[in-house]
Amino acid sequence: MAKEKKEKHFVQKPVYPGGRQALRAFISDNLRYPKGALKERAEGTVVVRYTINHKGEVTDTKVISSLHKDCDAEAVRLVKQLKFRVPKQKRPGKIQFHKSIKIHFKPPKAKAPQKNTSLQYEVVPTKPQPGQTDNDKEGGGYSYTISF
Repeated sequence: MAKEKKEKHFVQKPVYPGGRQALRAFISDNLRYPKGALKERAEGTVVVRYTINHKGEVTDTKVISSLHKDCDAEAVRLVKQLKFRVPKQKRPGKIQFHKSIKIHFKPPKAKAPQKNTSLQYEVVPTKPQPGQTDNDKEGGGYSYTISF
C-alpha cells in the first residue's frame, strides 16, 4: 500500500507567471525613469514591501528604502501593476502574503548625436570615345557618382 505524498508547505505561496525572469522583464519593460529624478541624476535602489491578496492582486504597498520621491512613486506604480498566481489552498480562508522587491534606477545614457548621412547621385551622360559611334556603346550612356 503506497503512502500519500504530503505537500512540502502547508500554505502555498503566490508566484509570478513565468518566474523571476518574467518579473524582471516586466519591470524593465515598464519602468519609466522619472524626469524629476533625471534632473538630479538620482541613481540607486528602491525597496518596496507589498501585500498580495488571495486573488493574486497587489493590495498594499510601502516604500521601505527610499531614493527620490519620483523614483519611489514610479516603483509603487510598477508594483501595483503586478498580478500573481496563487495556488489553491487546502484549508478554507483568505490568506494575504507579504513580499519585498528591489527596483533599480539608473539614469539612461545620453544619446550620441546622429550624423546626417545623405545619398546624392548625379546622372552624367558619357562622352563617346574617339572613333566610337552611338551603336558601339556598351551598357548605356550614363554613369553614376555616389558621394557621402
